[in-house]
Amino acid sequence: MNMIMNEKIKASEVELTGLSGEDLGTMTTKAALELAKQYKADLVCTNIFSSPPPCQLMAKGMAKQTKNIEKSLASPKKVKEIRLTPHIEEHDYDTKIRQCVTLLQSGHPVALIVKIQGKEGIVAKALLERMLITLKPDGTKEAGIHVSGKQAAVTVLPK
Repeated sequence: MNMIMNEKIKASEVELTGLSGEDLGTMTTKAALELAKQYKADLVCTNIFSSPPPCQLMAKGMAKQTKNIEKSLASPKKVKEIRLTPHIEEHDYDTKIRQCVTLLQSGHPVALIVKIQGKEGIVAKALLERMLITLKPDGTKEAGIHVSGKQAAVTVLPK
């Protein structure tokens, strides 16, 4: 959403909505800016292509905060990698699970990657299956477990 605020609004007239959502009608931009100053608010235009453009009085700083929230919701979360070895000790396993849960709860997808050498593929796959069962309350696997020559991997998406 492209927002234009206060003095940057170049239209001669605006259709104004008040702080509580009440319709204040069409008025000159100058009069709308005076009202905004009177209420210690911002005059925010959300659609510059209308005639007259619809504008709204918003509490100071709320427009920028709303824009930042919308921006953060729109941006995709980055996949975070958790690297493991097939012969992981129990306390290290618990630590990795806690990291995964924290990342999943904050909305990040997690890529679990187990480095393998030789015939460790079966052990690595079993480890990833165990982790998926443990992480079931917080995430779901995107696809099956992929075992290639040097690693076994699976991506877990947040619920």
